[in-house]
Amino acid sequence: MGLMAVLMLPLLLLGISGLLFIYQEASRLWSKSAVQNKVVVITDAISGLGKECARVFHAGGARLVLCGKNWEGLESLYATLTSVADPSKTFTPKLVLLDLSDISCVQDVAKEVLDCYGCVDILINNASVKVKGPAHKISLELDKKIMDANYFGPITLTKVLLPNMISRRTGQIVLVNNIQAKFGIPFRTAYAASKHAVMGFFDCLRAEVEEYDVVVSTVSPTFIRSYRASPEQRNWETPICKFFCRKLAYGVHPVEVAEEVMRTVRRKKQEVFMANPVPKAAVFIRTFFPEFFFAVVACGVKEKLNVPEEG
Repeated sequence: MGLMAVLMLPLLLLGISGLLFIYQEASRLWSKSAVQNKVVVITDAISGLGKECARVFHAGGARLVLCGKNWEGLESLYATLTSVADPSKTFTPKLVLLDLSDISCVQDVAKEVLDCYGCVDILINNASVKVKGPAHKISLELDKKIMDANYFGPITLTKVLLPNMISRRTGQIVLVNNIQAKFGIPFRTAYAASKHAVMGFFDCLRAEVEEYDVVVSTVSPTFIRSYRASPEQRNWETPICKFFCRKLAYGVHPVEVAEEVMRTVRRKKQEVFMANPVPKAAVFIRTFFPEFFFAVVACGVKEKLNVPEEG
């Protein structure tokens, strides 16, 4: 009996490994079929995440429309994609200059895409502008610029493309958002406000268009870190407020987010929150124990600014 058990263990492990391999291959093929021949618009395609989304969807056989503010960056991305792709299995991407903070040109770009392809199957709202600083030192002009880029730009593009999706009774809109749509972090008032606003818009829109079989998805990582960034080593001697805020700032790699966006499209998920346990716990604490959450964050701000407590 003991000998049989010893022999069965390697066979069991081999069987599990085979099943995992089959699942991964099936998942990869399923991902490609989900976007093959689909018209996919990606905003801010020249950002780190935009490039990775372009790579993943291009490999899947999508008809890409790559939008960005810099033409040289778009051409560089185009060259990268076409140099490694199989021309018989992929489509030549279309490049479009688009600055989402310039609302006047967003509608024209959307109409240009519809005139070119006749429809848009998947819209990935990826563009985002960040700003950091005390609220009283950020001008109203900068506040408006952030809102234009992060809120009015994406919803304007969505509003122009949405009627076509509704009439065809198919389509998916993906918003790449941020943890700050869940709660605000000090010194990012304008950015957090824009993320709260755009999340509210797409949450409402999801319910409105469900009857037309249009899917609205949100993918919210903590922060999208650069390619070269590496995880910080844990320091248990650090005060809890510093440890808490540092963990909130630790982000996800662009490759991971792009792959999650593909899974979201394939499975038609409605909401995805990409975070390690600390930010997830922070969302829970913010919801059910707001006073404690605010006290911890305020403690971190006071220590950073070196402001002595009154009294």
